Amino acid sequence: MSFVYAVSLFTVLVAFAFAAYLFLWVRRQKEGNARIMEVSALIKAGANTFMRREYGILAVFACIVAALIVLFLPKPFWQGDFSQNLAMMVAYLAGTILSAIAGKIGILVATSANARTAEGARQGIKPAFLIGFRGGAVMGLAVVGFSLLGVSLVLMLLGDSSILLGFSFGASSLALFAKAGGGIFTKTADVSADLTGKVELGIPEDDPRNPAVIADNVGDKVGDGAGMGADLFDSNVAAMTAALVIAEGLGGAANTMMVFCYAALGLIASIIGIATARINQNGNPTRALNSSTYVTTGLFIVLTALATAIFQGFSWRVWGASTVGLLVGVIIGITTDYFTDDSKPIVRRVAHASHSGSAFTVLSGISYGFISVLPAMIGIAVSALVAYKLCAPMGDGYAMYGIAMAAVGMLSIVGMIISNDAYGPIVDNARGLAEMGNLGEETIRVADELDSAGNTVKAVTKGFAIGAAGLTVISLLGAYMSEANAALIAAGREIITGFDVMNPLVFFGILIGAAIPAVFSAMLMLGVDKNAQRMVEEIHRQFREIRGLKEGKEGVQPDYGRCIHIATSGALMELIPAGLVAILSTMVVGFIGGPLAIGGFLLGNIVSGLLLALFMSNAGGLWDNSKKYVEAGNEGGKGSEAHKAAVVGDTVGDPFKDTAGPSINTQITVVSLVASLMSAIFVAYSLFR
Repeated sequence: MSFVYAVSLFTVLVAFAFAAYLFLWVRRQKEGNARIMEVSALIKAGANTFMRREYGILAVFACIVAALIVLFLPKPFWQGDFSQNLAMMVAYLAGTILSAIAGKIGILVATSANARTAEGARQGIKPAFLIGFRGGAVMGLAVVGFSLLGVSLVLMLLGDSSILLGFSFGASSLALFAKAGGGIFTKTADVSADLTGKVELGIPEDDPRNPAVIADNVGDKVGDGAGMGADLFDSNVAAMTAALVIAEGLGGAANTMMVFCYAALGLIASIIGIATARINQNGNPTRALNSSTYVTTGLFIVLTALATAIFQGFSWRVWGASTVGLLVGVIIGITTDYFTDDSKPIVRRVAHASHSGSAFTVLSGISYGFISVLPAMIGIAVSALVAYKLCAPMGDGYAMYGIAMAAVGMLSIVGMIISNDAYGPIVDNARGLAEMGNLGEETIRVADELDSAGNTVKAVTKGFAIGAAGLTVISLLGAYMSEANAALIAAGREIITGFDVMNPLVFFGILIGAAIPAVFSAMLMLGVDKNAQRMVEEIHRQFREIRGLKEGKEGVQPDYGRCIHIATSGALMELIPAGLVAILSTMVVGFIGGPLAIGGFLLGNIVSGLLLALFMSNAGGLWDNSKKYVEAGNEGGKGSEAHKAAVVGDTVGDPFKDTAGPSINTQITVVSLVASLMSAIFVAYSLFR
């Protein structure tokens, strides 16, 4: 184990060193003209203001939770070893801090790369792509490096995998609120800017006359940048935690070693994949991003096969489970691409339907969004089944370990996945800066091409993240059973061997758990709705009261700061209630129905949550790229009736794909971890046993 820890920490250092090199390379690129510098500074200031206020609120929340952990987890302080409670609290705070740092790095890099990418677009697609991708890669490497570093240090210093549940809960709870808050901010601004600018006034997307455009660009950073970074940090930590908790229950160092070895090799494969990413001057950015993902996938499979052959005690069955998980993740990405890429038929059908009005845009998008769920759900089901059957012959408990390692395998290339995802908001900002900086139609066209690739890849990475969350929470269900059974044995009660849906306690939990993702999503989207209405009113006021703004008179500027303030205040007001509903509902079900009801609650939450998350993510990406397809000159082009209908579809899809959809997978992880952490309390204190 000492050797494995050393290798893991060395791999982390290599990742950090390469990330630092890429960051310095990005910083050396030319920034652009004075106007671009001015707008970029406004975006940076707005993003930092939001993050500072958000992290201030979350710090208070984390301190309250830390105090509760000291008193009650893993056991009430009057029943257990108080040092365990202290260790759990330290692990929890470490998880929140590292998750916050991951988000902050995303903001730092993205605000450095956006102006440089816009300037690079003047020279062509090749330099602009490299700046955008390498900027995103800094975040990818940092997030995975921090997750491996945190898990390694917690286990190495505290020596108890159950304490990792506290670390993972810290990462998950902060990610839940960061993703929800960032998602509400970004879609408040995006929806408001689109409805007032494109639909009402017929002005371009990033026209500087629109008071919401800077808030929209800030939103890209805090939602798609910081929020997604914290989200995938949480997913990676949760997958490793579930595998390590189950591995400790199985005994033997080899099972634990495999988790760290595969995670480290995934990071190495991502480093090589990022280093080899290239595009020629007339290349396709979507193809370049996907090719890098395939290279990383192949490298991971080869490297882990070599490790399995070399190290004694490593099982080929477990390697098969992790490989299946990874391949299914790639397949989910490919099917998502089919439903969201504007070069594929589905997007073009929705764009064509826009000729008949916005109702048909929405109806067709919802329909194809639901259809798109099936391949991903089949993929998650098949990977879980194959992993289970592959590892079940190894002995009791190995079937769930196989599912956990399939999740580790699916997330093994998360460094590359985050790099692709973080590329999206960078090139989205670059497109806006190119227009606001008057860099010319050709530069805007190049930036549009990069942005379209970013939208497609963002949809793919969201599908990948949701799929990985599906496998992770199935393995977390196994971790919950392990923790609950330990408490049941200590209490002299019968252990849980499964969850019988005919048991009224289990069925009670299933029904409540299935409803929570829908309520959680509705609360987030209502937050966007309320805040966007306030911002639309503010935009109307400015166009009405600021003379010369609508006409674009020289020297007349909108009050960008007011829109940023509305988005910030509204997002911070809405982010806590939705998260608390998910956490408190888990506790209520546990105190009413005990461990069996919680098992049903998790089952319902997982199935319902995955379906809704995949549907909303894919439908939103489909509407977004349908709009971009029309804006590229198809189906009547900009200003046509089809364009206005497509914009309406996009505004419906925005909170789907960037607020509620990607937040649900974090919500599933959070409630699974709450269930595991509080399993002993639910065993001791429940109304029905």
